[in-house]
Amino acid sequence: MSKNDFYQKVYKVVEQVPEGYVTNYGSVAGFIGVKSGARMVGYALNQLADQPLGESIPAHRVVNRLGQLTGRAYFGGDAMKERLEQEGVTFKEEYTVDMDKHFWDPSEHIDG
Repeated sequence: MSKNDFYQKVYKVVEQVPEGYVTNYGSVAGFIGVKSGARMVGYALNQLADQPLGESIPAHRVVNRLGQLTGRAYFGGDAMKERLEQEGVTFKEEYTVDMDKHFWDPSEHIDG
């Protein structure tokens, strides 16, 4: 799979994460068949920072496996947290999503 194909698959999954929920890098990678590709999912989402495509793909809904907002540096200030809070996402700690309430697993919601 080429890098571009991988990135497009990541974007197709992330587009489907519903408002009020989050998924994590590893779940996206596993769903598209690259079990150890969590870091690559992050790279794909980072590419959206300066592109108009990023406005339609809710990259702010992807967190690390612990629910931490590890991608927040790419959003500027607290924009990632603020967007999630506007969608009703709650936090256990300042930058840690309550994964018990808000985790969305693509393998349970998308026909693979």
